[in-house]
Amino acid sequence: MSNLAVSTLSYALNGLGVEQNVISNNVANSNTPNFTQTNVSFEQSLANALSSSQPNATASLTLSPSASSPGINGNNVSLSQQLVQLEQASLGYQSDVTLIEGQFKLLSGSMGGQF
Repeated sequence: MSNLAVSTLSYALNGLGVEQNVISNNVANSNTPNFTQTNVSFEQSLANALSSSQPNATASLTLSPSASSPGINGNNVSLSQQLVQLEQASLGYQSDVTLIEGQFKLLSGSMGGQF
């Protein structure tokens, strides 16, 4: 089992968990006057760190306010867009959990357990 694989999957799970929480907050405030949607970014930073030739490259998770134009009440949350992003984050999270479970099954099998 690769330490890099587990570390990468753990980082991705953490990022997707944060993204789900931020999206949930955006959805909860979709009717709040003057609320500004928050965006989460970590995927590109993770990809850059993984493809870097630097052995100690790191990834970062960034929260930033959305630059989308606000509506009449000053709120810029697009509920439909947030629901799509929430579904994408949920599917990514489920996929990463399956991958990390596979890594631990390999470890268990190599120690005499079942594969």
